[in-house]
Parts: sequence; structure tokens; C-alpha cells
Amino acid sequence: MYDEILLPVAPGGEANDAIAHAIGLADRYDATVHVVSAADTAADTLAGPRTGAFSDRLADAAEKRVEAVTGELEAAGVETVGSVVRGEPLEVIENAIDDGADIVVMPSHTRRGIRRLLLGSVTEKVIRVASVPVVTVPMDESAAGAEAENEEKEDDADDASRGR
Repeated sequence: MYDEILLPVAPGGEANDAIAHAIGLADRYDATVHVVSAADTAADTLAGPRTGAFSDRLADAAEKRVEAVTGELEAAGVETVGSVVRGEPLEVIENAIDDGADIVVMPSHTRRGIRRLLLGSVTEKVIRVASVPVVTVPMDESAAGAEAENEEKEDDADDASRGR
């Protein structure tokens, strides 16, 4: 039923409860898990001396995340393919689905209020446009909180490096 499972991961993310679900599906259906991380480097089009460095850091973080997740999957005995693709996350995921994914397994963050309204959710967007089933896995509250805190620290560090 599911031969190719798509597991998108965020470049700077650490916790991802969806990994265990991808392992379970891969074991059950003897499937390959395709781990993909989108290095959203739209900043490449902006002028500025630090743009290239930021883009490189983002791509490096994506590569490290893919390596960590593929390592975890391989340790569980799952056939795994990992890739980092430069581009907007929704577009990268849509293209990966078009390349043959039978199902997508993604975490669902617990953003609320204004942050959810302003930031939206890649997972919500994927659910709206995907041509295959999408399994959403709620993030553990403590893990989601820690990840959100890390994202805020990264944003603050980026702002500081830009002189804001």
C-alpha cells in the first residue's frame, strides 16, 4: 500500500514525534522513508553582505538534520533516502510528492493565537494541496515548546547579526 513514505524535517528542528510513526509505517509496509529538508533560501535573492552566510548556515543545518534523522531511521532498520532541497518548504514537499511519495508523515506544531495566524503552518498547507494521504503527528508539548524556544533564539541571533 505504501512503498514510499515522505518525512519532511525542519532544518533547525530537533524533536519530531513523526519519526516514530514513519518507522512504524515503514516496518508495516516494508517501505522506504524519504527524509527531505527544505533550505528556504529565498534570502539568496536579497542584496547584502551576510545573505550568503545565512543561506549557507541554513543549508548546513538542513544537511545535519537530514543526516540525524536518516541515521535514526537506519538504526531502526528502515531503508532511508535523505535529501536537502533549496526552496520554499511547501514547493519542496509538493515536488517530493510528485516524485512518487505514497504518504506524507509530518509533525503538527501547537502554535496558537497570533503566532499561528501570522506564521501559518507548512503542515496545514500540505494537507490542503497534497494528492496523497498526510499523517499529522502532534508534537509533544514539552518538545514543541523547546523547539519554539530554539527557533526564537535563532531568530534573535539572526536579528543581532543583521544589526537589528
